Amino acid sequence: MLADPMVLILMYFILPVWLVAGFADWLCHRATHIESTTGAKESLIHLLMFAEVGIPLLAAMFLEVNALVIAVMIVTFFIHEATAIWDVRYATTARTVSPVEQHVHSFLEMIPLMGLVIVVALHWGQFLALFGAGTERARFDLTWKEQQLPVIYIAAVMIVIALFELLPYVEEFFRGLRANSGRLVPDKARRHEPGETATP
Repeated sequence: MLADPMVLILMYFILPVWLVAGFADWLCHRATHIESTTGAKESLIHLLMFAEVGIPLLAAMFLEVNALVIAVMIVTFFIHEATAIWDVRYATTARTVSPVEQHVHSFLEMIPLMGLVIVVALHWGQFLALFGAGTERARFDLTWKEQQLPVIYIAAVMIVIALFELLPYVEEFFRGLRANSGRLVPDKARRHEPGETATP
């Protein structure tokens, strides 16, 4: 399985691009002074989206992919998309979302879909079984992968995620709280209605 080109694309292209895009998004937030515009509330939304992608990612890395895992991936993808809409709707009330950040968002939205499509292609029988089609019986058990990913790869991914994804967004959240005396929503965001575009 690890020699399959599709698996290699997931491991060494899809995931790294997602990580780069996630860090680039954090840089965009910092450049627009998120702590004093939309504050910790938007950072909390970002952490929520991180979890929505992180759950299926961890499942794909450590568990045998079956109908249950695929179902979780599909559901979390749509939840992530809904949360992304909420994020941008709120963000534009108090800060300018630049063309660069919008482009970064396009990666963050489509990369999970690309990953999902590849996983489905690799486990087509279980995908069909999820909907009662095909020849395989749908499996809904949670079992560790028979062929685990290389330990070095897992360690590298976890370290990069911790240093360049989780910690920056946690820092962003607490920076927003400090800048607004512990409030989730800064005064600037309070003065706008949801969906109202902020003016520079």
